[in-house]
Amino acid sequence: MNSKPLDNSPTGTAITPELVREAAHRIAPLIHRTPIFTSRSASALAGHPLFFKCENFQRGGAFKIRGASNMALSLSAEQIARGIVAFSSGNHAQATAIAARHVGATATIVMPLDAPRAKVEPTRALGANIITYDRLKEDREAIAAKILEETGATLVPPYDHPLIIAGQGTAALELLEDHPELDALVVCVGGGGLISGCATIAKSMNPKIRIFGAEPALANDTWQSFRKGERVTIPPPETIADGLRSPAPGKLTFPIIQRCVEDILLVSEDEIREAVKFCFTRMKMVVEPSGAVSIAAALYGKLPKDVRRVGLIVSGGNMDPAGC
Repeated sequence: MNSKPLDNSPTGTAITPELVREAAHRIAPLIHRTPIFTSRSASALAGHPLFFKCENFQRGGAFKIRGASNMALSLSAEQIARGIVAFSSGNHAQATAIAARHVGATATIVMPLDAPRAKVEPTRALGANIITYDRLKEDREAIAAKILEETGATLVPPYDHPLIIAGQGTAALELLEDHPELDALVVCVGGGGLISGCATIAKSMNPKIRIFGAEPALANDTWQSFRKGERVTIPPPETIADGLRSPAPGKLTFPIIQRCVEDILLVSEDEIREAVKFCFTRMKMVVEPSGAVSIAAALYGKLPKDVRRVGLIVSGGNMDPAGC
């Protein structure tokens, strides 16, 4: 893929373990503490015990409610009155709509025309106003910026904000509270909000834990960035993992990835599909392609041979039946 470097200047407030713990208390009334599954067959295939943190059973069907609710619950009454704006292919859209309804704010969501119906329809049902765009021709951030200028609403970004990152990190906080013996953690990577928050809290709880990102080979912007030592942008990727189509890691998330993550692991489209199939047929669990990327990395030998007990963040389960 053709690629080009991006501005690497830092932005926002430093993400700390304390911010993640504060987020955990703040969002507790709005989220589920999701279960952690094990599978003998999955662990046998991987060659080491696997622990699945099942965010596919989260409210809204994905981890995104953690960050969106943390930000929405931090807004002032004046900000709530002016409304909330977000851009998303689906899971962050639903999460923002849920959080907005909880705090009493109107939600306007900018979504691509090709977003899965399984994500668009629930977002609309939650009362959000959806504005569609062509991801190959239009800039979702520019569309959102125009809405913000016209309305004075607050942007709830999908990943590159301290409150979003801290909220997402609560998934790893819960996992390691229940299983502190884990020596490795695998997290799927889109814009980097989930892995940044998870790595921040995980390293504070166990400085020796090894953190790995998992990314589709067709959407390898973070893999490229990690190796070049600077943020890289790629053309709109065509991976089946629609939630991981961010063209570049975030300005705030990438330095955290550089500091805390050991490596980015790439998986193929066939490996993602097989991981989805494995979860459904062997674990009786619906996992969307984006959520199966971390699982594919474990099942298909992408991890170093010396890892022992591995936690996997299963990021979402909003599968479009039409795509099955």
